[in-house]
Amino acid sequence: MRKRLLTGFIGLLSAQPALSLDLIETYEKALSYDSGIAAARASYEAQQASVDISQSSLLPQIFAFGDVDYTDQDGPAIDNGARTLSYGVQLTQPLFRADDWYQYDASKYQSESARAQYNLAQQRLMLDVATAYFNVLRAADNLTTTQAAEKAFQRQYEQSQERFDVGLIAITDVYESRAGYDAAKSVRIAAENNLDIARERLARLTGEYSEQVDNLKQDFPLSHPDPQDPSAWVDTALEQNWNVQSAQFDLQTSEANLSTAKSGHYPTLDLNASYGEADVDGAFVASNDGTTTEGSISLTLTVPIYTGGGTQASVRQQRSLMDATQQTLETVRRDVSVTTRSLYLTVNNNIESASSLYQTIISRRSALDATRAGYEVGTRNIVEVLDAERNYYESLRDYSNARYDYVINTLTLKLSAGILSPQDLMDLNNWVSAAAPGIEAMANEAENAATTR
Repeated sequence: MRKRLLTGFIGLLSAQPALSLDLIETYEKALSYDSGIAAARASYEAQQASVDISQSSLLPQIFAFGDVDYTDQDGPAIDNGARTLSYGVQLTQPLFRADDWYQYDASKYQSESARAQYNLAQQRLMLDVATAYFNVLRAADNLTTTQAAEKAFQRQYEQSQERFDVGLIAITDVYESRAGYDAAKSVRIAAENNLDIARERLARLTGEYSEQVDNLKQDFPLSHPDPQDPSAWVDTALEQNWNVQSAQFDLQTSEANLSTAKSGHYPTLDLNASYGEADVDGAFVASNDGTTTEGSISLTLTVPIYTGGGTQASVRQQRSLMDATQQTLETVRRDVSVTTRSLYLTVNNNIESASSLYQTIISRRSALDATRAGYEVGTRNIVEVLDAERNYYESLRDYSNARYDYVINTLTLKLSAGILSPQDLMDLNNWVSAAAPGIEAMANEAENAATTR
């Protein structure tokens, strides 16, 4: 899990046959377009450079120097001048600087925290793409059911009008069917707007507006999370969740910063060496004319005695910051634990709900057929028919939503556990197809049955 997820994704793509996988294509477009993933990558790269910067203070520092000066003396008894040109190199090697070592450690922990946030951003992008993708399908299915419901209510209204015209029913039945038709029309208009919004949200991730996305196959299996133990998922999340790992690295950074503050009491020791030449021309003392060579080496020891109380204050500050970071880590761990366990329960509930709703579709379809037949022979009224129509199409919508909820919540559970990968999208993509009928097959079946009646 410490490898970059993008690297693993590229490797997986190279092993796949050249197939049209719309969900994967959507993710590929988002990888190159999404600004959030680009910002996380840039932050990680910047923090990696910060490690090199802090490390440089531990390595030798070599400088070249040069100096030119001219001195002129004028007086009653003297008129002389001298030019001095000096140049050379100077080396400084820190031998003991505890603060620099601790700062170097802190920068490495910060880099690891940024890497964790980058990996988290990649996982979130996978989830965001999948969520937006299946929300388009969700909105499309909802529009399909509302369109079918509108046609059914329109047909009931027209039939009621015809029956009223020949004196078979009262005007109240016409009013009831017209009200149902008008309500269904308003619901359909809202569904069209929701589909447009869902497409816009998907386009916000990919930079391209897509009218069609492949449907989720009706035989897509709804499997229980493996392992079927919420505690095991929580343990995995506390170990691998990238938010938890980032918070842990932040705590290690705070500990290193506290050590840096404490090192303000420690002495420092540096090795200094220099080598250079000086060219003197026109010296006041003739014997100094010419070029001289000079080399030196020294040790510099600095012992802090009193710094105005700044070191003590810095230690107090960093200790408080470390305590705050510790509490933040504990909060993150608690949140991840609760979220993971809740998602595990939600996924299982989605499976049970989808199974129950599928049976509800069958039951309500039978109830709708029976109510329509009863209305034909006069044992049922128009209100009962409209209610049966509405209940049937609502069950279609709810079943569709339960399946999409299962997909999205399963991916969210894996993100919370820190194990979401591009392979999950690839596996999911095998269950989407342009040829898949979607929910419209059931809706059309009900509509055709009503038309032939």
